[in-house]
Amino acid sequence: MNYIHILIAAGIIAGVAILVGILLGKASEIFKVETSETEAAVREALPGNNCGACGFPGCDGLAKAIAEGKAPVNSCPVGGDAVAEKISKIVGGEVGQSVKMVAVVKCKGDCNKAKELYNYVGPKTCIIASNAPNKGPKACTYGCLGYGECKKVCEFGAIDIVDGVAVIDKDKCKACMKCVEICPRHLIKMIPYNKTHIIMCNNKDRGLDVKDVCSAGCIGCTLCVKSCPKEAIEMNGNLPKIDYEKCVNCGLCEKKCPMKAIS
Repeated sequence: MNYIHILIAAGIIAGVAILVGILLGKASEIFKVETSETEAAVREALPGNNCGACGFPGCDGLAKAIAEGKAPVNSCPVGGDAVAEKISKIVGGEVGQSVKMVAVVKCKGDCNKAKELYNYVGPKTCIIASNAPNKGPKACTYGCLGYGECKKVCEFGAIDIVDGVAVIDKDKCKACMKCVEICPRHLIKMIPYNKTHIIMCNNKDRGLDVKDVCSAGCIGCTLCVKSCPKEAIEMNGNLPKIDYEKCVNCGLCEKKCPMKAIS
């Protein structure tokens, strides 16, 4: 065995490693991003989920924007009022009023209410199943598929799959909107936390067609619209839509709904 060759090879490798280390050190100095004390303090106050719900690229991006006065102190939906209060003390800004929002799954078509057309044996993911025949095994092409993409992305344990439909715990939801973004059927919506009535259907078809595929779907009868004393509900095609700025949680719409599609 030629030990000289081995030593030479080891020396070359060590030399290359040292050179790379020096170059990386220099590069980190050249490309170092200066962070102000204010920005660092704001970043420390943020929860660190890096969910992007604020519209900035993670908590670092939001901290920089707040420190530079380009974003309000209550921009973090996950941190809520408590974090906004901390940041306001750092930057000296007004907290202002913010409306706490939560995500809701607009579907009640569980295993007992929504008809199934066939036994789906493909990969159990909503995204893949939605590309199967009829956009999935359920007869309703608008409803929740129940394979839990939303549950997988929720960092706060706020989502469970109950009888084949995603259900969100409003007290655990932090309004990060990751579930909203990943749902292939776009049936997860954000509503004010203190509003208690939701149109729990996403089916845009005519009433008879809806009844044919789900016993809990909205049939567009307009009884909720007619019964609302605040005129907070109007029809958007075949589906009613609630204006939560007008809604006072009286509950008349829920009582009048013959399909129990409002809850």
